[in-house]
Amino acid sequence: MSAKKSVVTGSEVPQSHLPFSPGVISGNYLFVSGQASVDDQGTIVTDTFAGECRRSFDNLKRIVESAGATLNDAVQVRNYVGRQEDLAEFNTIYREYFREPFPARTTLIGCLGDVLKFEVDAVIAL
Repeated sequence: MSAKKSVVTGSEVPQSHLPFSPGVISGNYLFVSGQASVDDQGTIVTDTFAGECRRSFDNLKRIVESAGATLNDAVQVRNYVGRQEDLAEFNTIYREYFREPFPARTTLIGCLGDVLKFEVDAVIAL
């Protein structure tokens, strides 16, 4: 028996030419695919670490809100930071988007290659 699922859609949801859904609702959870510093058509927007990090979180927020939730509903957030040197700045920016009680969190460093400085995915309780 397969689980019922639906894809998050809407004018605020960033799109991609790659084969994935921005967000999938299954049961009482929203699973948000990795969000990077991209524009509405999925084109990478290069910037400083802070700029890319905030754009990624803003894209995450747009998908979450299109599903009728907020970032306060996050139960797990996985973060991918390109360089160790950006970790302190990441932790500062993270607090702009998430408040106590903080969601469960994983942060991987040095795993993005040369194109992206940051990426985030999340699980949201609905």
